[in-house]
Amino acid sequence: MYRFLVTPRWWGINAFVLLAIPFCVFMGTWQLGRFEDRVDTHQAAQERPDPGKRAAAAVQTLLPVDQETSGRHATATGRYGEQFLVPDRELDGRNGSYVLTMLRTDGGKALPVVRGWLAEGRKAPAPPAGEVSVTGALQASESVGSDGVRAGGGLPQGQLAMISAASLVNVVPYEVYDAWITVTHASDGLLPVPAATPQNTGLDLKAFQNLGYTGEWFAFVGFVIFMWFRLFRRDAEAVKDRALGLETAA
Repeated sequence: MYRFLVTPRWWGINAFVLLAIPFCVFMGTWQLGRFEDRVDTHQAAQERPDPGKRAAAAVQTLLPVDQETSGRHATATGRYGEQFLVPDRELDGRNGSYVLTMLRTDGGKALPVVRGWLAEGRKAPAPPAGEVSVTGALQASESVGSDGVRAGGGLPQGQLAMISAASLVNVVPYEVYDAWITVTHASDGLLPVPAATPQNTGLDLKAFQNLGYTGEWFAFVGFVIFMWFRLFRRDAEAVKDRALGLETAA
């Protein structure tokens, strides 16, 4: 009665089902693992001391920036150089720009320093002259796709779309640290920029997207099984109808 299961058509259907089910289970398990990793990372971040309350350290000792050092207070000494504006940055619901100034350190490299947030329509104040020491929250270089970061393109001279060594090396003639700091206490009428939470450390929308994808992949497993039984039942009933002479010409 079920000889139709060995026809070429059903060989293809069975092969698809046997491949689709383990693939969907694997992908669902992988997405669930990513969600669990985010939960573990979030719990570990909650248990760690507030990075902003730990003693400040030289910026060189905190690199490269990771989930442990992001937000730590870093110190650096040098002379301010080129200054840029990073537009389309919100603070307390208002749109403005970050004032980004390059700090030329004694080691030769430059550290991007966000001296504060500037409201739209205002002129950025000049940086202090002479040697200065700055302290601020350490941040990792931004990348396209990060929250609040756009790709940019066609910006006027003196403006940057993101704060990263990859973009700065094209506009300054010296090496740049692959990190930046936002000063704790802004001056010259600027507002301090709060340190951003390290990426992939919180139970944000992306974390729950992983959980949603987990449900989708396991739902696909149920759908594949359901369709297999539906096709099987249809062909089995067609065989039974032919055996009873009930099959119509259509």
